Amino acid sequence: MSVSGKTMAMIIPQKTLDQLTDVAMPKHTATRQPDEMLELEGITVPVYRCEALVVGSGAAGLRAAVELKRRNVDVLVATQTLFWGTSACSGSDKQTLHTAATSNRGDNFIHLANALSAGGAMDADTAYVEATGSIEAFAGLKYIGLPLPEDRYGATLRYQTDHDEAGRATSCGPRTSRLMVKVLAEEANRLAVPFVDHSTIIRLLIDDHGDNRRIAGAVAINTGARSAGNPAGVAIYLCPSLVLAAGGPGELFRDSVYPNRCFGSLGLALEAGIHTVNLTENQFGIGTRRDEFPWNLSGTYVQCMPYIYSVDQHGEEHNFLADYYRTTQELAANIFRKGYQWPIHATRMLNFGSSLVDLAIFTESQQGRTLYMDFNRNPLAVPGDRPFSLHELDEDVAQYLTNNEAMLAMPIERLRRMNPLAIELYKHHGHDISTTPLPFNVNHQHMNGGLAVDMWGETSLAGCFAVGEAAGTHGVTRPGGAALNAGQVFGQRCARQIASKSKPTNIPASDLLPQIRLCTVEIDAGMNNEQGLNIAHIKQEIQQRMSDKAGFICQAEEVKGALVAARELNDRIREQGIAIPFANKVAVSFQWRHMALASEAVLSALDFYINNGGGSRGARAICSSQGEEIPVTRTGVLEQYRFITEKPEHRQQQLVVSYQQSQFTVTPQPLRQLDNLDAIFFEKNWPDFLTGEIYR
Repeated sequence: MSVSGKTMAMIIPQKTLDQLTDVAMPKHTATRQPDEMLELEGITVPVYRCEALVVGSGAAGLRAAVELKRRNVDVLVATQTLFWGTSACSGSDKQTLHTAATSNRGDNFIHLANALSAGGAMDADTAYVEATGSIEAFAGLKYIGLPLPEDRYGATLRYQTDHDEAGRATSCGPRTSRLMVKVLAEEANRLAVPFVDHSTIIRLLIDDHGDNRRIAGAVAINTGARSAGNPAGVAIYLCPSLVLAAGGPGELFRDSVYPNRCFGSLGLALEAGIHTVNLTENQFGIGTRRDEFPWNLSGTYVQCMPYIYSVDQHGEEHNFLADYYRTTQELAANIFRKGYQWPIHATRMLNFGSSLVDLAIFTESQQGRTLYMDFNRNPLAVPGDRPFSLHELDEDVAQYLTNNEAMLAMPIERLRRMNPLAIELYKHHGHDISTTPLPFNVNHQHMNGGLAVDMWGETSLAGCFAVGEAAGTHGVTRPGGAALNAGQVFGQRCARQIASKSKPTNIPASDLLPQIRLCTVEIDAGMNNEQGLNIAHIKQEIQQRMSDKAGFICQAEEVKGALVAARELNDRIREQGIAIPFANKVAVSFQWRHMALASEAVLSALDFYINNGGGSRGARAICSSQGEEIPVTRTGVLEQYRFITEKPEHRQQQLVVSYQQSQFTVTPQPLRQLDNLDAIFFEKNWPDFLTGEIYR
């Protein structure tokens, strides 16, 4: 293979590139009219009844809705914005699943479960459920039209992703998760699944009259319900089963790769007393900035090895990575390895590893400099060393480029050869990376924790399920793309569990009037509260605190103060309320109330973890002068980033955070284990399936 660029060009028709980049969603869906109108203290409120309510219309929520409909469950989807959110607008470019054969090695469910839970703090039964369920989840998506790539023998094309030793990832290109939403939305339409668009859930309704608390419905703000008799647009859903699939708390951090207005349901669920786990665990990594087009710069964006530099306030350019790595070859290799080691990991900041790239980027941004990737320049040389050369590459880098026939002269040529869709994606959003450098930064990308669920996806509130990023099914680390798989698997699992129950009856609205009235009283108070807290100020305070005090660089001694400040903010919200200047701000006022609760919950977990000897793991480095490890660069040690190491015993537990009577409690609990699989036999266990015992 020549390194001069004389190789056969990848010829993909522009029409094909457009179809995989500009993914249009269905424009029409089945709708549901209210079952009745409720007169409530001067306002007329629409009431919807269903057997199962799915909150959210992303990939996980749509899978749950489709599977419920297939099982003849009367399902209704309520969504803030139809087919919008992380999976549709940002999301993942890959799905990680069981491999029938990869590099002639193959796989088994135990191997995959071990890879999913390798970072610790993940229940063994959940990992095994995700492994076994991945085959049906994957096959179902292919059946309804997801264009996952195959070779001419019918085998799925796969590659290695982060935290994945076996090459389990597959992809339809950078829009994989959006394509998943598209085909699931089309399937929902074929099945006539009804939707209520522009519906924001602001309060969960709970039946607590019996022995066990269970879900009874929800209060929402529906844009379509606004009228002179109901200016806020209050609506009621009554349902014995509810699936939270509204994604993660994307608005929690200032530096975020989430699309705007991704609030998730973490605070909503905490307010209802639902338990959460692993709130200390997040993913951070490099991506384009949120106020432009938010997207993760993993995979071939960095495997083509662009030149990464910064520009200061005076317009001067800095080849800053050259201060961190010892040779040009080492620098280039670690840019490349960000492709499959995209999430930051504290240990990779050591020994001149790939997360030293992220640390360098963070340090530059702290100085007020703007970061860029230039795909028309190769990495510049480390002072005193030889220039970048395709003849001087680490073995893994050279092998990858050779295998993909990408030993080409410039980064843009290598990128175009390996992944032309990566170029098309940014061009579609107004930025041509083939001509113009790309600004980027380190961002929050995913919360690995979330609502605690059992192996059917049910939360601590009976009848309430959580799927997708709302569910805290991940541990400290996970293979890239495993989140998409988890959402699909648990979308199936919760549907089966809900459908296994005898047809339930809804709680009468009259039984829930005290809870509903409490919500409408809060709305009225906010609409007439000029002295209440300002929504924009709440947003700024939360995001600034979380990014500066609880980001991937976390100074241990600053967490306690951040927690105190978060607690004080929630106290002020309870005492002063939130000013609602216009009727169309009612929903967002509740969302920021919930985000304030989520922020305090995360900081409560982090403070507890640090106070109990917790160290750096996953994407967060717990920095302290008492730390045992310190990153080293070509120019010396980085004493300010000395960090505490992880304690092995913390991998065997989860931190459960719960909220009751305006107080958060944090409790460690051991991981759930997997039963002895050798004791399962066809004749013995088939009756449990036939009688539905497997669901109990």
